Amino acid sequence: MQGEDPFEQGTASILRQPKAVWATAGASVVAFMGIGLVDPILPSIAKGLEATPSQVSLLFTSYFLITAVAMLVTGFVSSRIGGRKTLLAGLALVVVFAALSGTSSSVAELVGFRAGWGLGNALFVSTALAVIVGAAAGGSSAAILLYESALGLGMACGPLLGALLGDASWRYPFFGTAALMAIGFVCITAFLREQPRPARKTSLLDPLRALGHRGLASVATSAFFYNYAFFTILAFTPFVLNMTPYKSGAVFFAWGLLLAVFSVLVAPRLQKRFGSLKVVGASLVLLAADLVILGYGDHTTAIVCTIVSGAFIGMNNTVYTELALGVSDAPRPVASAGYNFVRWFAAAAAPYLAPKIEEWSDIHIPFVVAAAAAVVGAVVVWVRRSALTHEAEELEPKHATEDGVTVFAN
Repeated sequence: MQGEDPFEQGTASILRQPKAVWATAGASVVAFMGIGLVDPILPSIAKGLEATPSQVSLLFTSYFLITAVAMLVTGFVSSRIGGRKTLLAGLALVVVFAALSGTSSSVAELVGFRAGWGLGNALFVSTALAVIVGAAAGGSSAAILLYESALGLGMACGPLLGALLGDASWRYPFFGTAALMAIGFVCITAFLREQPRPARKTSLLDPLRALGHRGLASVATSAFFYNYAFFTILAFTPFVLNMTPYKSGAVFFAWGLLLAVFSVLVAPRLQKRFGSLKVVGASLVLLAADLVILGYGDHTTAIVCTIVSGAFIGMNNTVYTELALGVSDAPRPVASAGYNFVRWFAAAAAPYLAPKIEEWSDIHIPFVVAAAAAVVGAVVVWVRRSALTHEAEELEPKHATEDGVTVFAN
């Protein structure tokens, strides 16, 4: 958080949490695992279903396209039926569609099932932070640290699970995710009580109206270009590395660990010292340089650059979260939904466009385009810095408990 070190503030109380918090956090880990789960098995899926890389990349595109649109719906739903029911609805959808993904006989079927999975994940992830903060002991700092830790752990473990199960068959990671999410459903049903609903119900158009704020629109625009770079790495690099599921899973596990460490531990300290805008601007430029080296380096260099990119992505995820939640005068759930609506479209576009760009040119150019996108994101931050002067502040408990939608990272 800006102005404080969440690690130092929250470590003392992060382990002393009610069962409801641990149940939600555990399910959050699995939900975030679903994002990178398919990374190490993308070549195996392409081979097993006789598909091209651009066809298989639609697994990400359909997932994130539905996630983007669902951001307009999640606040509407959770403000009417409550956080607990929204979480359970999301988990149920993930269980069903993850299991169906494992039964797919064609790429088209798998892409369609991943879209349903994206809807369920959006309902769950968008509500999880609000539930954790509302049920946590020790204040919002400990709760947010726990949530960000779950995000980082999930991003790290997703590729590892995909590799371990996918080495036997590309179908097993999907069945494994369905089983883990079913356990999460049972735990949340048993341990989480319904929380008070927001005093004001969220409409479907509120997130779009929030984007009329110059600061929020600037953050969302910059994050759009950043996410294009981010998901070029996540979705296209496995084809470039062309490694076995085990080796690819190890690479992205190391990538995820750096993402988690820099998101939870490093970014807040750098923000405190230099400010959010300088940190995100520098991190975007460094990410762009890393992408160019990745694209033109040899195989070993590509592996190292892929892992190192996790550090820059972790810092960016945290800072963009802070800015999106703190720069606008709109309620945080509404501002965050509008922000996510914009940026997830880039996450849907990059996995599809990167292999297409390779087909039109060569294997280096998708990384050049992604690097250019990261630079554009930094330029937007610089040009619009006057609209971003109100940097993210500490999530006060009275505001944090209202959050019905939060950002990914992330």
